[in-house]
Amino acid sequence: MKKLPIFAGIGMAALLAGGLAVWSGQNDPVQAQSSSGDTSDEKALRVRFQIQNDPVAPTIAPQNYDVTVVVFADYQCPFCRKLHPTLESLMAKDPKVKLVYRDWPVFGAASEEAARAGIASTWQGKHAEFNDALMTISGRVNSQSIRAAADKAGVDWAQLQSDLTTHEEEIDGALRRNAQYAAMLSLQGTPGLLVGPYLIPGAIDTDGLHEAVAMARTDPEGVGVQ
Repeated sequence: MKKLPIFAGIGMAALLAGGLAVWSGQNDPVQAQSSSGDTSDEKALRVRFQIQNDPVAPTIAPQNYDVTVVVFADYQCPFCRKLHPTLESLMAKDPKVKLVYRDWPVFGAASEEAARAGIASTWQGKHAEFNDALMTISGRVNSQSIRAAADKAGVDWAQLQSDLTTHEEEIDGALRRNAQYAAMLSLQGTPGLLVGPYLIPGAIDTDGLHEAVAMARTDPEGVGVQ
């Protein structure tokens, strides 16, 4: 797979292009409130923090992590499926990386159904297994393949349906935020990666991803690359 360029600077003015507001609020970060005293850099850093941290987005956060990787993905996206083992390898080899899953279902209703199910599985502690099963579905995703992936992952289907109903508003909010964050980053499709302050608008190979993490570790504000 060809390694894509890594772009820097999205932590600052580029992230705020178009006059985007800073998001805050304890229950739903999508509620926009402006802080007139903040500089552009401070606003951008706050938005980046919110992209990297979400109460609903499935997250793997080892103790003492020092780099956050955010992945925008769709379970029907072939390039997301190719990226999946690369992310799995990174997490296995680097114990100081935090991974945030931003479901961005851009391929239609089946993608949204899978995204909702994946998020809902976090309430029974099965997201890692279910995400892997969903990412390894062969062919198009549909209700039957989602159920088969749940069975493969050991997901309690009845509990999943209950959690989809009980946490519907939370899941709606997460998906809405994900789409808005993707727009903020000017992503044109899936996958998209935010590695620290570095934006990778597409899939990347293992060496490239490790390089991006190393850059984020040594240059966490992205000032060394223009």
